[in-house]
Amino acid sequence: MVPVSEVERRYGLVRQAMDEHGVDAVVVSGNEYTGFEGAVTYMSGFVIVHRYAYVLLPREGDPAIVFPSEARYVGEHSTTWIENQVFVDRPGEWLAEQTKGKRVGIYGLDYVMTVRDFRAVDGAAQLVPFDVEFDLARAVKSELELESVRESVRINTEGFWIFVEHFAPGKTEREVLAPCEEYFVSQGCGRLTMDMVLDGPDGSALPEFKIAGERRFDARDCVLPSLEVAGPGGHWVEVSRAICPGEPSDETKRMMEAYEEYYAVAPEVMKDGATAHDVHRAVSKGFADRGYKLGHVTGHSIGMTMIEFPKIGEGVETELKENMIFSMHPHAISDDGKACLYMQDTWRVGKDGAIPLAGLEMKLFRGDERRG
Repeated sequence: MVPVSEVERRYGLVRQAMDEHGVDAVVVSGNEYTGFEGAVTYMSGFVIVHRYAYVLLPREGDPAIVFPSEARYVGEHSTTWIENQVFVDRPGEWLAEQTKGKRVGIYGLDYVMTVRDFRAVDGAAQLVPFDVEFDLARAVKSELELESVRESVRINTEGFWIFVEHFAPGKTEREVLAPCEEYFVSQGCGRLTMDMVLDGPDGSALPEFKIAGERRFDARDCVLPSLEVAGPGGHWVEVSRAICPGEPSDETKRMMEAYEEYYAVAPEVMKDGATAHDVHRAVSKGFADRGYKLGHVTGHSIGMTMIEFPKIGEGVETELKENMIFSMHPHAISDDGKACLYMQDTWRVGKDGAIPLAGLEMKLFRGDERRG
């Protein structure tokens, strides 16, 4: 169970954001259908097994958690620390009654809140998008959260080694990824995994992410497992490296040079007080100098929701703070769109620099390595 001091810390940070942005309450939306369950868990301890839920946190007074009536038995409701648990046919109508005439910040207004609930609340209250504000309030991790992050990193890193140990030309993508998923579930990840592959022939991987299928690995392939999990504490992390059993293509080698430059400069620039824009410019310089486009975002804050604000990107002036956690994964893509390199690391921002929590060597793995 989450200690009372941690709950008070979380609510205090969100209420501070309320004061800064002039809202009377915050509604945090969580929806199993969209993959945005983690914000509700962060605010309540409840894990959405099916359907959706909302947490209502007023500026003053006790919080409430509200579910659609049909969700009464699709989750362990005893796991939430919130005493006021509400089950109604239409949560939006209940929320409208509670927030009538108030200015209300909504986390999940664009992607998470159901249409029928939005229609009920819109007009009753003045709705304010609150995704960025909520994410910034929870971006700095407590010591309790950092323990959860480290455990997730341990599980994810072990999963990468399992991928390497099962990798062999002739095996299908599914055959190699399946033991990783089995391990992740055994360690308490449940369904909080999102694991994919990028691969391609002649020492270059194609840039498209895909669900592992029946394609068989060739000895000349470049294989990029994309491994993303949340351990028992619910904090997502991302850790992976490229596997190239044969000769990497010239394009892959040049991309690897840029990765080595990013990995060398990131510990220096990802520090308390640096802006996300400056970090992006520094870590992407090696790729830009070589003429590569970056597909997926360079990096982003990560927590109990997989992708949180701030992102590491052009024009993002948010200042980093000590104990923020970032997933970094520059997605270098060649001009012809036929080659890419994509490797993931989870970093903790420190006072004077950052450290990658997995401790994996930055290199192209051959697929026959063994840990230790």
